[in-house]
Amino acid sequence: MLSKALLSLTVLAASVTAAVPPTKRATCSGGQTTANEACCVWFDVLDDIQENLFSGGDCGDEAHESLRLIFHDAIAFSPALTSTGQFGGGGADGSIMAHTDVEIQNPANNGLDEIIEAQRPFALKHNVSFGDFIQFAGAVGVANCNGGPQIQFFAGRSNDSQPAPPGLVPQPTDSVTDILNRVGDAGFSAVELVWMLVSHTVAAQETVDPSIPGAPFDSTPKDFDAQFFVESMLNGTLTPGNGLQSGEALSPYPGEFRLQSDALIGR
Repeated sequence: MLSKALLSLTVLAASVTAAVPPTKRATCSGGQTTANEACCVWFDVLDDIQENLFSGGDCGDEAHESLRLIFHDAIAFSPALTSTGQFGGGGADGSIMAHTDVEIQNPANNGLDEIIEAQRPFALKHNVSFGDFIQFAGAVGVANCNGGPQIQFFAGRSNDSQPAPPGLVPQPTDSVTDILNRVGDAGFSAVELVWMLVSHTVAAQETVDPSIPGAPFDSTPKDFDAQFFVESMLNGTLTPGNGLQSGEALSPYPGEFRLQSDALIGR
């Protein structure tokens, strides 16, 4: 149903575009041109975060955590809750940055406070909404990784938000059934969940086992590739850190961390 609606909107947009004469493009202060002057600020944001957040365009910890932040902000959206008359969350509305003191209490968001506080000054400096900035920074960060996708970005979110309800972000200790139900409530199929897990190819754990922060989920953490899926199917034989933790499964390689949920979904 959603794909049909998007297709209809795309066709409508294409027909309207074809019927409207081309307008003059805006020239930004840096010399870039864009169809909408409101987009000029994002050229400045791009230059700033590439240099000062992502260390010159590196696929490092800040890029990995920025991609994680996209999901944790956006998945906090539940039509099931809304249908009962409760607040179901605003999705990708920046609430995790606007209401960090509340949402960081959710165990699934453990460790995100560092990237939130690293990003916040840039959003304030450039006067863009938290929701827009989180999505933009994540898209830029993942593109810094070898083979990383070029993710389309849309701006225009407001800074009006409420704290997301607890329990909407899946945890590595959750069962496969619970995870599928949660993402299904948000509109994703089981196949789409697996597609989203490709983000773990450039991800790492920080707090499941605090003794080894930054332990990657596959052997090529700077490459956006399929290695994560290959290695998720290997038999686990060891723990890279301080014994087997809650939410952890045995790993196939020294130094590589395997989430319990990834191991179960892969099987």
